Amino acid sequence: MTLRIAFTASDSPLAQEAGARLAARYGDVGLDRADVIVALGGDGFMLQTLHATETRDVQVYGMNRGTVGFLMNAYAENDLPERLAAAEETVINPLHMRATTVDGRVEEALAINEVSLLRAGPQAAKLRILVDGRERLDELVCDGALVATPAGSTAYNYSAHGPVLPIGSEVLALTAIAPFRPRRWRGALLPKRAQVVFEVLDAAKRPVMADADSRPVPNVARVEIRSEPGVRHRILFDPGHGLEERLLREQFV
Repeated sequence: MTLRIAFTASDSPLAQEAGARLAARYGDVGLDRADVIVALGGDGFMLQTLHATETRDVQVYGMNRGTVGFLMNAYAENDLPERLAAAEETVINPLHMRATTVDGRVEEALAINEVSLLRAGPQAAKLRILVDGRERLDELVCDGALVATPAGSTAYNYSAHGPVLPIGSEVLALTAIAPFRPRRWRGALLPKRAQVVFEVLDAAKRPVMADADSRPVPNVARVEIRSEPGVRHRILFDPGHGLEERLLREQFV
């Protein structure tokens, strides 16, 4: 069976030129008819592509025409159908965020990497944290906090000194960002099925924004986060270079 391929590329000239060459060489059936989507760009564009196709049961194969390319495969123009046929699939579920603002507005979004809360003023944020309805911290004074998936654990979570989570570990990372009180608390590992709630204390004086994969919601009062099993992102990697291997390798550099 011949795979029907669709190409999509970021706005960078490097990605656009690569997309044009590959489409001319292998054909482009368009996103609606594709068995597999080849995304050309960096990790940010890969996240955009996954979000744009989250309602479809389609595989996405990234080729790096950006910078880091953690979610991407190496770029090469030869033997693309063979690479796609041999690629290994990793399935990840995103996080669902339900954010309620100070004025009562509710916004929902999905996040493949993480949902983060960040102070939006000169003073530290004060957050109350509940897990599955039970209070776990009555007050966290910090620059922010985040909940990360295994796929996103090497991104902002890792920069905030959170743990790298193996794919398939069925856990989420709850990580504090520059915590001030409690002094020694740096975060927790939670079951994937857990529901995390952040309540913003003194929101008028200490404003906080929520962010789901770079989609911000300002002036939040309450943010609910849980894994979304109903959405499955099917990402393809070259053999021996899958996401699990990349997560492991990241811990030894």
